[in-house]
Amino acid sequence: MSKLWGGRFAVETDQLVRQFNDSIRFDQRLWREDLDGSTVWARGLARAGVLTDTEAAVLVDGLAQVAAEWETGTFTLQAGDEDIHTANERRLTEIVGDVGGKLHTGRSRNDQVATDFRLWTKRALDQLMTQLQAVQEAMIASAEAHHDVPLPGYTHLQHAQPVTWGHWILSHFWPLTRDAKRLALAHELADECPLGSAALAGTAFPLDRAWLAAELGFTAVSQNSLDAVSNRDFAVEMLYACAMIGVHLSRLSEQIILFSSQEFAFVRLDDAYSTGSSLMPQKKNPDTMELTRGKSGRLIGRLVGMLTMLKGLPSTYDKDMQEDKEPVFDAFDTLMIVLPVMAGAIKTLIINPEKMAAQLEAGLLATDLADYLVKKGLPFRQAHHVVGAVVSLGEQKNVPITDLTLADLQGVSDLFADDVAQAFSIAGSLAARSVTGGTAPAAVLAQITAAKAAV
Repeated sequence: MSKLWGGRFAVETDQLVRQFNDSIRFDQRLWREDLDGSTVWARGLARAGVLTDTEAAVLVDGLAQVAAEWETGTFTLQAGDEDIHTANERRLTEIVGDVGGKLHTGRSRNDQVATDFRLWTKRALDQLMTQLQAVQEAMIASAEAHHDVPLPGYTHLQHAQPVTWGHWILSHFWPLTRDAKRLALAHELADECPLGSAALAGTAFPLDRAWLAAELGFTAVSQNSLDAVSNRDFAVEMLYACAMIGVHLSRLSEQIILFSSQEFAFVRLDDAYSTGSSLMPQKKNPDTMELTRGKSGRLIGRLVGMLTMLKGLPSTYDKDMQEDKEPVFDAFDTLMIVLPVMAGAIKTLIINPEKMAAQLEAGLLATDLADYLVKKGLPFRQAHHVVGAVVSLGEQKNVPITDLTLADLQGVSDLFADDVAQAFSIAGSLAARSVTGGTAPAAVLAQITAAKAAV
């Protein structure tokens, strides 16, 4: 089959230029969407009276045969198949004859690829949403099983205040909920049919674009043909959502790497989600977490690459936009392996409450001691200063603040009384933070209920 565009050229395309220009290497994965769009287009041409019902039926049957070849792996690409549209149309014409040449009436590869890409993106986003939800469900299960297990909370990687495992793991759940909203927004932006926009000015044939959109599962029709063939906002939004998922999973991975080290030993990765060393027999490495952390850079790079490609383009379609698919395909492929692995790793993560408890040192209760003084009537800023002095006294005496005597404490402030012991309780510290979103076990259980509703 000759090129779709070769009529005005007197010289054959240079072989290197052909390789440079062709996109079949990666866009062949749009075969199903391309055939779906062509099938609806053939039927739409018949509805508009551009094709006879018989011609449309022949085309639809031929397209079904092409689809069967893709499904069974018997479709054979040829040297002239520069993209998926050329390949499918070439094979269709081989099957049905000259009537195959009528399929492209009133249509351009510009609106064809925009339609194919949107259809693929919607389906890909549905799959990502399912896999993301599996990670969230694993987090909820872990939170529910260990909702009241105390461990140190950190700021600046320094001991701060006591929290619970349930509260901590759910702190990584809610970012993924926001990511789910981003995926949904990308789906909404992709859910607009550009078919019928042709190359840039709209088709010259009286096709019912609303009917085309409905048949292909779109809920809206693009309102401007120039914008329709150039719009890749949906792809950028998908890449942004993927990049943010990568960032959020990277942060979780970083902390699990720390928590699984011998210095922390708060958690242990299941053997099925760990690897070993080729030299050191004792090693158990958190490679799943490290790879997840590393792949976040790949996802961020794909977003930046897409934005950079788009930023200088003029109106409608330019060949630069052939660079739109590989970043999206790669981001999808990356997360489709990362998300199931993370779900499995979290689901099988072994928690070590004893190691966590061993790190619940007295300094974590300094804020509770300040709260104690506030309840005695001291302004918080003054209470903060007083407790700072108490901490300094403990360091001077080389004892935890909980081991200071009442006399020691009263030497700093006469507001301290026998009931100060109530401030020196991990369980009391946790229970006191019972507000919505707090780390009290009761609040965490309420948060778990909210998390279940969110997915």
